[in-house]
Amino acid sequence: METETLLSSFVKLLVSDVERSAAFYEALGFKRLRSDPPFLQLRWENQAEVYLVKAPAALPVEGRRGAGVLIGIRVGALGVEEVAARAQALGVSVDGPTRQPWHTREIVLADPDGYRLNFIEPA
Repeated sequence: METETLLSSFVKLLVSDVERSAAFYEALGFKRLRSDPPFLQLRWENQAEVYLVKAPAALPVEGRRGAGVLIGIRVGALGVEEVAARAQALGVSVDGPTRQPWHTREIVLADPDGYRLNFIEPA
């Protein structure tokens, strides 16, 4: 069961539309914990937290976000196949699942702002 306890690690993503991004992440399986504009807090299976932050007008963020970075998320009970199916239902292109030499199966997909998410399970 998910709790209100803050996890020790998280990622903040500057996004163009917080609610649009939240709907995307929730459709994948993230749970909304708190919304306190300009940010919204989401959690994945009590293991990973993502804060969606409205990009400030004074800091325009253009082009694809997070180039060269994969945000890794261990899927837990849901499995990469289910996450891939949910993403594809949203019209999102999914790379994988790919079996990696480090004994994982992984998929990679991009959120509405172009951040690349890497969902991982043991192989």
